[in-house]
Amino acid sequence: MREILIAGNWKLNGSKQSVAELVEAVANGIESVNCDVAVCAPHVYIPLASELLKASKLHLGAQDVSEHESGAYTGEVSAKMLLDFNCRYGLVGHSERRSYHQESDEQVANKFNALKQVSIIPVLCVGETLDERDQGITQAVVNRQILAVIDKCGIESLSGSVIAYEPVWAIGTGRTATPEQAQEVHADIRALLAKYDKAIASETQVLYGGSMNPANAASLLAMPDIDGGLIGGASLKSGDFLAICQAA
Repeated sequence: MREILIAGNWKLNGSKQSVAELVEAVANGIESVNCDVAVCAPHVYIPLASELLKASKLHLGAQDVSEHESGAYTGEVSAKMLLDFNCRYGLVGHSERRSYHQESDEQVANKFNALKQVSIIPVLCVGETLDERDQGITQAVVNRQILAVIDKCGIESLSGSVIAYEPVWAIGTGRTATPEQAQEVHADIRALLAKYDKAIASETQVLYGGSMNPANAASLLAMPDIDGGLIGGASLKSGDFLAICQAA
């Protein structure tokens, strides 16, 4: 039985005060929920969040990581640095990184590998644009993004890792894939993994990351291959985020 994971991605938002208030509210609010919960903070607030979470079951994650271990890479943050502040999760390949920063599948695979090397759980984000969906190539796009990691790191690297399906056309647009649309892609992801290793396919958490909110969380999470959510805007409001956790 796969555990449910609800992970908040704060993106480029926050202040010392708002982070402290949000962490406190979420940490207190999840005491009664029966799922794993994480928040992915901007790098500059990871030390603060790490300190605040010491006595909490709320996990900490990073929004990105360098593919490099060390060296002359100004502005980069390595996996080992994240480990120093008790990050349990790390996002790689988020659609905004792929789009705004032109990150290639190869770079994403390298970042995935960097996290695995220090035992931080990678959350591999995959998904298609509206144009790609309209072309009917959703499965081809998602498969390509996952296969880049398998080719680089091997299927065994996905053991203990997380995949997050985020239809790009449903992020920040107010549009959301129907539970049935999301389930179809999640099932395809699991079928792809099963071609390589059925046990890994069965155990891998596949999250939905396309504008999950309190109103649609329960119906999405009821789907057999949806194992949680990667939450964007709703994760900045403790009430909304906790409502999603309760739905899980």
